[in-house]
Amino acid sequence: MEPATAVSSEDEEWDSDELDERDEIEANSEPVDRYDSKLYYPLTIGEVLDKRYKIVHKLGWGGCSTVWMAHDTRERKYVALKILTSAMRGHRHGESDAINEHLQGQRKFNLVTYHEAFVLLAGKGLHVHRVLVFPVMGPSLDDTCGLGMPTSTHMHYRMSAAWQLLLSLKDLHKAKVVHRDLNPGAVMWGMKSLDEYDTTDIYQHLGRPRQFDLGRLWKRGDLVKPMTIPETLREDNSYLGDFGMAIKDGTPVTTKVQTPTIFCAPERFHKADPSFASDMWSYMCIFAWLYLGFHPVRGRGGVQVMSDLVDTLGPLPEKWRGDFKYYDQQGDDGWYDQSWVPVEHETLMSEVARRQPAVSQEEQELVVRVFEKVFYFEPTSRWTAAQLLEDPDFIDLMGRYYFWIWRMLDVVIQMGGMHSGVPQEATVVATSTNPSASATLLTIGLLQHQY
Repeated sequence: MEPATAVSSEDEEWDSDELDERDEIEANSEPVDRYDSKLYYPLTIGEVLDKRYKIVHKLGWGGCSTVWMAHDTRERKYVALKILTSAMRGHRHGESDAINEHLQGQRKFNLVTYHEAFVLLAGKGLHVHRVLVFPVMGPSLDDTCGLGMPTSTHMHYRMSAAWQLLLSLKDLHKAKVVHRDLNPGAVMWGMKSLDEYDTTDIYQHLGRPRQFDLGRLWKRGDLVKPMTIPETLREDNSYLGDFGMAIKDGTPVTTKVQTPTIFCAPERFHKADPSFASDMWSYMCIFAWLYLGFHPVRGRGGVQVMSDLVDTLGPLPEKWRGDFKYYDQQGDDGWYDQSWVPVEHETLMSEVARRQPAVSQEEQELVVRVFEKVFYFEPTSRWTAAQLLEDPDFIDLMGRYYFWIWRMLDVVIQMGGMHSGVPQEATVVATSTNPSASATLLTIGLLQHQY
């Protein structure tokens, strides 16, 4: 591949408005130096990749990739191109083809997999960038619930995401796959199809790309501010993706700890491989964040996270003593002192009591019971995704905010207890005013119908 001639902007003079625009683009985009080091693949709007995919806009970026909206000129639809960071020719990283194909075989719409892949040569061809072709999805939970959708007005959406994520995790674990990197960035809302629109219409909905020339690189490239997807295009369905770290259950790995560490199960700091149970810990951290509006564990790194957990839940298992490993950080022997008791103002109940808007004492106790089903240090004691979906406490809490649950309950009842797979006597229970009993019936019906 011949290097393209780059247009330099290094010596241009910028007025104050242009400098403000450049600063805003840089503040909301990937680090420029990652292009200088040839880690990211430089692109321009309108560029065509693989003789097929015309770049339309930037969707986002992460530590291992940039993600672009492109028009598939062959299939006449919009797709998302995940362009991975560079690797030496003959080497690869990112999503595993074997895991991807295995998940595609499960035929679960809520697990996002790529349907094509190709390679871009970089520079003199010594490095390559793998490109994965996905359906276009909406913003992640990190993008929406992190910056908007406050608990005071958007609990329906927050609990909807929590419910749907648990269903997705159940399907993933049924397929014998451990996600290993579960965090709010891996969960995405759906997005209404834009396939009938041309580029002009697309920019009317999403805004024109805001960009500036990156300067002298091995090929022309622009730094493009990621689009903001308007609420009118976001769908209420949510999906689980980002399987770049996913493994088959029981697979040993070298990198045990998950980042950000506030979502990492404690045993993974103590030489344990990722598991279904560690995924469930990560799920409950996300659930707590969605319900509370803040992270109950606020430390960074390994030592601070462990210290926060011990203050909240009590001592770590004695058998873990001496196994803590997180870079060059040293563990604290006090974490394993079995006489340690949680700090009064940092218990789970204290965390729930800090939630705004405040909820009743009865609901606070309900939430803590849900937390305690998964926030066990011992992995074998944690509830599975399937078990939590059938738990009356969990469904009771869901039903207080995610009203779809009760509409579905009516459907299950109308279908008739025996015909829906629900025992006939349970139909009578569903008409009671006990939301927990009703929720149990609903869950049985939904799970047996494979919602």
